[in-house]
Amino acid sequence: MMHGIQHGVHSIAIPPGETIREMLADRQMSQGEFATHMDITEKHTSRLINGKVELTHDMALKLEFVLGMPASFWNGLESGYREELARIKIELEDEQELEFMKKFPYPKIAKIGLLPKTKKAQEKIINVRKFFEVVKLPIINDLKIANVAFRKSGENSESDYTLTAWLQAAKVAARKIETKTINIQLLINKINEIRSLTILDPVDFEIKLKNILADCGVALVFLPHIDGSRLNGASFVDGKKIILGLTVRGKYADKFWFSLFHELYHVIEKHIYSETGATEEEERYADEFAKNTLISTTDFSNFISNRNEFYQNDIIEFAKKINILPSIVVGRMQIEKCIPFNCFNELKVKYLIEPINMEANK
Repeated sequence: MMHGIQHGVHSIAIPPGETIREMLADRQMSQGEFATHMDITEKHTSRLINGKVELTHDMALKLEFVLGMPASFWNGLESGYREELARIKIELEDEQELEFMKKFPYPKIAKIGLLPKTKKAQEKIINVRKFFEVVKLPIINDLKIANVAFRKSGENSESDYTLTAWLQAAKVAARKIETKTINIQLLINKINEIRSLTILDPVDFEIKLKNILADCGVALVFLPHIDGSRLNGASFVDGKKIILGLTVRGKYADKFWFSLFHELYHVIEKHIYSETGATEEEERYADEFAKNTLISTTDFSNFISNRNEFYQNDIIEFAKKINILPSIVVGRMQIEKCIPFNCFNELKVKYLIEPINMEANK
C-alpha cells in the first residue's frame, strides 16, 4: 500500500491504521473484537487506526500475530507515514516562506549590499534566513530589534522590513567592534572633543570617532543609505553595548554630523531604553541638541543678525572662528532659510565613507 498520495499541491499522509481498517473490513471484524484480540483498549484501537498514536515495534509484533502480516511490513508502513508527515510539514513551511517572500523587498535590500543579489527563489529564502539568523522566515515578524516590534499578523510593510534589515545589519556588524562598558557621563564629557573632529576629512576622523565612542560603550557602524527612505541613523542597546548606526556614502557633512549628534542625544537621555522608542517631543529635543552642539544659537544669531547679504568669505571666517566646517554653516543657513538651498553649495562637502561589507562581517 502507498504511504501517501499527491492531492493538489500537497501530499496526503495515510496512516498504517488505514490498512488495519481495510483488513478488518475484509474479515468482517469489529474494532471491539480486534481490540480483544490485540489485548488493547477500544480507545487505543481507534487512535491507532486513525493515526493518532505511533505504531510501535511492540504493536507491529502484535499485528503480525493477529492479522498475519509480518512486523517488518507494519514497521515499514509506520516509517513511511512518519516520513510523509515530515514531508508535508516541509511543503507547508516552504509555501509559507514563499508567501513571506512576496512581501519582502529582497531586490531593494540586495541593491544596497545587505543581501547577495539573486533571482532564484530558494536562494533568496536561504539568504534571508541566514541574514536574520532564523530557521523560518515568518519568525522575522516576531523579532524585536531596536525597540521595533513587528505585528504578528504578517502584514508588515515593505518599509518595515527594509528598516529591520538595516537594523539587523548594524547589529551583526557591531559584534566585531570591541567597546568598553557603557559610560554615559564619559560620553557627555566627550561631546566637545567629538565636535572638534568636524573640521577633519573622513580619512582622519573616522577611526578617532569610532575609538572615542567605543571608550564610552558605543559601537559606531556605517551603513548604506536606503533609497526612498528618510532614515539617517538609529541607536539602540544590544547586550552590553550601544549600537549607533549612520547612513553614509555621498552624504553631506552637515547631515552626517547632525545625524550623529541627534543619535547621541538619544543615547545620553537614555531614550534607547524605552520600550516604545523616542516620542515626537524627544525627537525635537534631539534635533535641537544636534543643531546647537554644532553651532550654538547665540553664535548663529550673532552671525546672521543685521545682514541683508551673505558672502562666501563671511561664512568661511565665521566657520573658522567657531572651529567648524563651512559646509555645516551653509547647511544650517539653508535649513533656517537664511539663504536658498541652491546658494553656497560650492562650500558643501560630501563624505565618501564606505559602509559595512556584509560579506566581510560573516
